[in-house]
Amino acid sequence: MSYEQSITLLDEETILAECGPMRLAICAWQNSRPQIALCQQAAQASFAFLETVAKDKAVLSNFVGNIRSMPENVLAQQMIESVRAIGDMDLTPMAAVAGTIADAVADWLFARGSTKVVVDNGGDIALRLAEGETANVGIRPQINCFDISHIARLDNRCSSWGVTTSGVGGRSFTRGIASAVTVIAENASIADAASTAIANACFVSDPNIQQVLAEQIDPFTDLSGKAVTVRVGKLTQAKRKVAQMRALQRAEDLVACGHIVGALIYQDKRFAMTSSLSAWVHGIDDPRDVS
Repeated sequence: MSYEQSITLLDEETILAECGPMRLAICAWQNSRPQIALCQQAAQASFAFLETVAKDKAVLSNFVGNIRSMPENVLAQQMIESVRAIGDMDLTPMAAVAGTIADAVADWLFARGSTKVVVDNGGDIALRLAEGETANVGIRPQINCFDISHIARLDNRCSSWGVTTSGVGGRSFTRGIASAVTVIAENASIADAASTAIANACFVSDPNIQQVLAEQIDPFTDLSGKAVTVRVGKLTQAKRKVAQMRALQRAEDLVACGHIVGALIYQDKRFAMTSSLSAWVHGIDDPRDVS
């Protein structure tokens, strides 16, 4: 792998690991004590994880419905399994790459005694929480804006969590019109695949939605032949409602199958959330939001 690698201390608790398209913010604590040295080691491990995935990119860039045999690498296998579980056979396993690598780094740290781990791979987040640990995750209504509208308050009822986001303007392509779809699941790999699928489902035909073939933007894309959204113009509220309800139904189906805990769907000024998240997610101004 020819990407330049760098490891930077961002603050007293956070290590930044950068390698090509990967930008990981890594935090780990052991009983409230930051584990900076261990996070530096995890950053080195993340480069190895990325390299092993890159070796199978030729397979992982195929639509999952066309993959007939599993690679030997366990991370590549996890990517394929996560996308297959979501059920969209015209997604490639690359829909789960960011979450899968975040999971691998988080598991590496958790296995070495960290009691709280947060690994943020460009907005796709893997968390690990031991007994007594909690974490608040801010949720954005627009993928390319830092404003937060809701908070997900997670605890160790699940030791493993994934919180990932897809939408128009993100680093990956979307076929839908959602400004942001955030999924909460029991790992970041499947959350990553699910947020991609739900964001794709948030669509309605309209001449004010501009789409182009993915390869016109990126000749090396894994979505060759698929139309992706580049601009969303003025739409009627009725059409926006149809798009959002399609995404919400896709999310509710994934909840019913047990694949995800739930999803939040933002589109223009419209907001919807699966009923399953009422105990976990609340608005930023909610008095329960005490950090």
